[in-house]
Amino acid sequence: MKGAKKRKTLTISFPKSKPKPPLRKGEVIIKKKSKPSKTKLADTWQDRRIDAINRKIKKTQNAPDYAQEASDIYTSKAPTKKVYKDTQKKFYSLPEDQRNKIWKIKARRELKGKK
Repeated sequence: MKGAKKRKTLTISFPKSKPKPPLRKGEVIIKKKSKPSKTKLADTWQDRRIDAINRKIKKTQNAPDYAQEASDIYTSKAPTKKVYKDTQKKFYSLPEDQRNKIWKIKARRELKGKK
């Protein structure tokens, strides 16, 4: 083969000291100038979204804007954020009178469960 280039090989050298153990799932090392700190990540998409809402509220002081979304997230049984967003889009695209009927039905179910 004319003109074929020879591939370079990559060699990896490790320090002679003990290698660091791998990170556990859900942990991130944040490198700082002084000491690295370990921060545990949120477990579910609901936790991550609530944390994001809390950060937005601290910055803008608009808690009432996010109150309904937070309650929807707490009561949601969706396994992923994508499924949650799809159901929310379907629900909020309904006319207001249909949404009110659904809210009344949900309220009755919650009252029956508390007795």
